[in-house]
Amino acid sequence: MANKEGHRRFGSIRRLPSGRLQIRYPGPDGRMRTGQETYERSSDADRALVLIEAQLTTGKWTDPDRGKVKLADYATTWIMQRPNLRPRTVDLYRWLLKKHIAPHLGGVPIGKLSTTMIREWRAALLGNGVSVSMAAKAYRLLRAVLMTAVEEDKILTRNPCRIRGAGDEDAAERPVLTVAEVFALSERVGCRPVGNIRALPGGGYRLRFRRHGEMRISPEVYGTRTEAQRALWAMADDGRADSVRDRRYLALVLLATFASLRWGEVTALRRSDLDLTAGTVRVRAAFIERSTGEILLGPPKSRAGRRVVGIPQAIIPVLREHLAVFVKAEPGALVFPASWAARYAGGTSTRCRRGPMP
Repeated sequence: MANKEGHRRFGSIRRLPSGRLQIRYPGPDGRMRTGQETYERSSDADRALVLIEAQLTTGKWTDPDRGKVKLADYATTWIMQRPNLRPRTVDLYRWLLKKHIAPHLGGVPIGKLSTTMIREWRAALLGNGVSVSMAAKAYRLLRAVLMTAVEEDKILTRNPCRIRGAGDEDAAERPVLTVAEVFALSERVGCRPVGNIRALPGGGYRLRFRRHGEMRISPEVYGTRTEAQRALWAMADDGRADSVRDRRYLALVLLATFASLRWGEVTALRRSDLDLTAGTVRVRAAFIERSTGEILLGPPKSRAGRRVVGIPQAIIPVLREHLAVFVKAEPGALVFPASWAARYAGGTSTRCRRGPMP
């Protein structure tokens, strides 16, 4: 329907003191809004109103006022409003936002973001030494945040994260141990030489080690403690020094490897999760270590993570011995108590909060 003479069907146009023209129009909520741009010619202003009316009709209109929110504020809220994210994922997203996204783009209004800006941001990350893998993680987070701005909040008409391949990670292939190497590794984990290192008054370090049950002193002086430690381990490897073996770790390495269990899954196993008669292990929980050092007990990483896994017969005797010697008799007793399993992982966490078992 055409506009009647002297009457506009949608919106209005007014002339500013500067002489330029400004448009005003009702949004979907009925509230009047002012166009962000001004126009020199009446035809340009008319065309802008026609375009906005079409966007409102098709549902593609975005509120320019909402587009003024800063990216850092919007992304922070986005992370807070994702209750299904795992704690470690929340920590990772907050770190990526603080470390790699906010310093470059955090102060930019959502509505001002463009593909060119995103491309320049990514190039700056890579140029400053950020790895391709880490840059890809940051890009995927930004893309997900802005996808919500497009599809749910209707702040943007399209996602400016449109750089092909920017979210891909080209991780190097991880080496795989042979079966023989796994068994050799399981024997070495928990094994340590018997001895100590002493700093000398005049500088340097000297070893004291045990051999055939007798403590001895090495005549050699080492420049650093690290060199002395390496020498002590080498002496244990070739038999010049005695060593002790903590067999609590043997079953942990074998079960985690041959049942393909994540670290959080294997350390959360209970006695009742192992059925050595059937040769299976049930995975139903996992420990998660947050960036703060706090350890939480929750479900596995994904829904498919709840599973029953077969155990090779070759390691059943090791598991039977482990349960008999190191694990309490209660069905809910941890197979690998976190207090000593964390030392194997190199963790320094001492705080552990457990939730209800799933």
